[in-house]
Amino acid sequence: MTLTKQLYELQEVDTDIENTQQTLNLKTGQLGKRDELDAAQANLTEKRKELEALNHKRREAEAELEDTTGKIEAANQQLYGGRITNSKELSNLQHEVNTLKEINDRLETKELEIIDRVEAAEKTVAAATADYQSLETEWQQTQKQLEADIVLLKKILADLTEKRSSLAAQIEPTTLSLYDKIRQQKKQAVAKVEQGICRACRISISASNLQKARGGQPVLCGSCGRILFISS
Repeated sequence: MTLTKQLYELQEVDTDIENTQQTLNLKTGQLGKRDELDAAQANLTEKRKELEALNHKRREAEAELEDTTGKIEAANQQLYGGRITNSKELSNLQHEVNTLKEINDRLETKELEIIDRVEAAEKTVAAATADYQSLETEWQQTQKQLEADIVLLKKILADLTEKRSSLAAQIEPTTLSLYDKIRQQKKQAVAKVEQGICRACRISISASNLQKARGGQPVLCGSCGRILFISS
């Protein structure tokens, strides 16, 4: 195997290492992240509070209606009980009953409106609950998959790192140092040559450099400065 072939293979492994590390970092960053789930939980909590507030209003309305109904019944007992005979008192009592009935009607309307709002709120809470539960199930499944992916990626990364060490050990230090220096500057240190053209910068290679590159020794592209590699 020529030296430039070794460098090209080393570059492929380095690229795989970088890509694997990026994927690992991405998945590690997603692990435990629950923004969407937290938003759904916050929405559910808010809807439950709204429902509880409406139920409180409904209980208050029921209590008011019960109190007014009781007053009407008490007034009717006085009105028709026969104990009161004074016409003025009877008239006043009848007026009180009529007033209480008007209040009672308004309270009944109010209670029905609140009941309608409670029923609507219950449906909203049910939908928010279902949404949260669905997201929670999906989140748990995603977390398990992320954990499995991370374990696998770490194994792949370890294997690639070991492979890189093995490849690097076969390359003389001076050439390896040149490769590392160019890679730090340009990321791609080795460029393939196809039909006499450097595939990195798309510039034609001189005849003398092509001849040297075919020998498998490191030759730098006169345009982009990368190590030229000509596959056999």
